[in-house]
Amino acid sequence: MKHATAILLCCLLATATVTDFAAAADDITIQRVTGPEFPGRYKHPATITELDSGDLYIAYYGGDGEYEGDTAVYGLRLPKGASEWTKPAIIADTPGRSEGNAAVWQAPDGLVWLFYVTNYGPTWSSARVKYKISKDGAKTWSDSAILSFEQGSMCRSCPIVLSDGDYLLPLYHETGEDREGTAPDTCSYFMRYDRDKKTWTPTNRIYSKMGNLQASPVEIDKDYHVAYIRRGGRFGPLPEGVLYRSESRDGGHTWSPGKETQFRNPNSAADFIKLANGHLLLVFNDNNQGKRMPLTVAISTDEDKTYPHRRDIVDKPGDTAAYPCAIQSRDGKIHVVYTSGNRTIINHAVFDEDAILEPKS
Repeated sequence: MKHATAILLCCLLATATVTDFAAAADDITIQRVTGPEFPGRYKHPATITELDSGDLYIAYYGGDGEYEGDTAVYGLRLPKGASEWTKPAIIADTPGRSEGNAAVWQAPDGLVWLFYVTNYGPTWSSARVKYKISKDGAKTWSDSAILSFEQGSMCRSCPIVLSDGDYLLPLYHETGEDREGTAPDTCSYFMRYDRDKKTWTPTNRIYSKMGNLQASPVEIDKDYHVAYIRRGGRFGPLPEGVLYRSESRDGGHTWSPGKETQFRNPNSAADFIKLANGHLLLVFNDNNQGKRMPLTVAISTDEDKTYPHRRDIVDKPGDTAAYPCAIQSRDGKIHVVYTSGNRTIINHAVFDEDAILEPKS
C-alpha cells in the first residue's frame, strides 16, 4: 500500500509540475511543459512558433535516445488563453529510420512549415533534411518532401523573412563519424526560398577554424545581415570555445567566414532574434567548460555593436539548459523554450524585454 501511495503521489506531483507556472523570478516565469512521464524519455531540441490563432506550438524529436530507431517528431500546442499544453503527438515518423532536429515556423502567408532531419546511418553525417506543411494551423500535415538530398544535411533553427519577401532557412553540413564531436569542415549555410518560384537555393558555405553549425540569422537592414553560430569540435572544456559570427552585405546572398566572438560557447546551440523594436536578443550558454549552463540572454540596442544588457535566466548547477529557441509573440512577450534533465524535459520561459534591460532581481 505504501508503494502504491508513493507512486500515486509522484504522478500527481509530475502532473502539477507540468501544468503550473513556477516563478523563476519576479519578472520571469518558467513552465515545465513535458518530461519523462510522457513515453520516450529523450526530448530534444524544442522549437516554438506563434500561430495565427494565437496558439503557441512546439515541435521536438524524441524517443529512447538520440540515435535510437524509434525516434519521431512530436508536436504539442498551448491554445490561446489556456494554461496547459496538449499531449505530444507524432507529426513526422519515417518507417525504419530515426528522426532528428525539428524546426516549426508559421510563415506570413499562414502556411506552417515543419523542417526536420531523417538519419540514414550511424551518425548525423548520414542525415537528410525533409519538410512538411500545414494549411490549417498545424492541425494536419502534408506528406513529407526532401529539401536537401546532400548526405550530412541538418537543420535546427527556424527561417526568417527578408525585406524582399524571401525566406532564409539555416542549414548545416555535418561531417565525420565521431558521435562526440564534429570535424573541422562542418559548416553552416542557408537555403533561400523564392515565394514566387517556390524554389529553394543554397547560399555559400560558412567555414571557421574548428567548424561550425546551427546558425541563427537576423536582418539588420535590407542589405546587412548577421548570424551567430555554434562552434564545432568536441564537447569537453575549451578555454577558446566561443560562438562564431558571420555577416552578409548583399541581402543574405553571400556570407563571410565565421569569426570568433566575445560569447563563450560549450559546443551548444544558441538562438538570435530581432525584436519588434529593432533590438537584438541572443540566448546562449555562457560557458566554455563543457557545461550547458547557465542559460543567458544578452540584448543589443545598437544593432549588434555592443551587448551591455545580460542576464542568466536559468542557472541550476548540475543540470542543463540546452538548445534554446526564442520568439517574440504579437503581445510583445519573449518566449524561450529549452531542454533540461539531460535532454528529458522541455521548459518554456516567458518574460518582457525589461526583465533583461532592467531586472527586478
